[in-house]
Amino acid sequence: MDIVTQGLLGGVLAQSVADRNEKKLASFIGVFAGLLADADILIRSSDDPLLNIEFHRHFSHSLLFIPFGAAIAMILLWPFLRRHITTSRLYLFCLLGYSLSGVLDAFTSYGTHLFWPFSEERVAWRLISIVDPVFTLILLLTFITGLRMKLKKVAYVGLSLSTAYLLLGYVQLQRAENLAVELIQSRNHVVGRHIVKPTMGNNLLWRSVYVYDDRIYVDAVRVSLFSENTIYEGNSVALFNIEKALPQLVTDSVLTKDIQRFEVFSDNYVALDPSQNNVLGDMRYSMLANSTKPLWGIVIDVTKPQQHADYRFFRNRDQAVRKTFINMVLGQCAEVECPAN
Repeated sequence: MDIVTQGLLGGVLAQSVADRNEKKLASFIGVFAGLLADADILIRSSDDPLLNIEFHRHFSHSLLFIPFGAAIAMILLWPFLRRHITTSRLYLFCLLGYSLSGVLDAFTSYGTHLFWPFSEERVAWRLISIVDPVFTLILLLTFITGLRMKLKKVAYVGLSLSTAYLLLGYVQLQRAENLAVELIQSRNHVVGRHIVKPTMGNNLLWRSVYVYDDRIYVDAVRVSLFSENTIYEGNSVALFNIEKALPQLVTDSVLTKDIQRFEVFSDNYVALDPSQNNVLGDMRYSMLANSTKPLWGIVIDVTKPQQHADYRFFRNRDQAVRKTFINMVLGQCAEVECPAN
């Protein structure tokens, strides 16, 4: 999730055990600890652009790392708070604030090394978008109300509502998967790999990505809470195969290894960008739910095989794209009016 939501969750968790006289301090500690896990974003190298995406949501988000992360938060805060709180209470609030940082990220579609070092799998339950204003608002109101009323039950209510919203995300995911499967079956496609993920800021519009006959198919499905569901069919692109696409690259070159690293990061849903044939894109993400234009990717320069690939974002902030996305979320357009872009 975004850092605001991470901090708010940490603060609410700390409030859930704080006494009235320590509510403000506990809230601050919880927010700080909740944010600390995302300090892994600072792990980067100017020489190796992919290092950052490899280590973001890595060991610092592991369940095993929780007590160590809490200890680091305590050590950082102790010089400033030692006169106001005991060591045991400080560690408790840090532990609670840090405890669900990795778990919360695992509820998104990005992927989190939740079980590191026992598993390198990126856990992604895909119940909620990386940024979801409804979920954040629930925690924000809970956090503010908890500070004012200084009652533990406020945190319990807020956490219960947050859990209920995640359960709604699970229901929506099942509905979106069923609708996407119906579309796949209507095409007589038999697929082995298929994911459905929520689009930015909502749990109504979902992106469907699957592989069939060495092509990646991208579509969007809207699962309404009260009206009819909608399918926005997209396009397909050739699944990237390094041996076919770049036969001139040697297997032990830096560029080849970077391509393989990016394939692992993208769960092998990679293809050359149709509009930029030197860009290898992560087809799980796009500005539009049914588009084959990737949101990020790596630039491949075969003339420099011993240099690291450049990692770039391709955000299209065009007003037409934003309008189309909003209309798709709200269900205010038919498929012909919301084409793949």
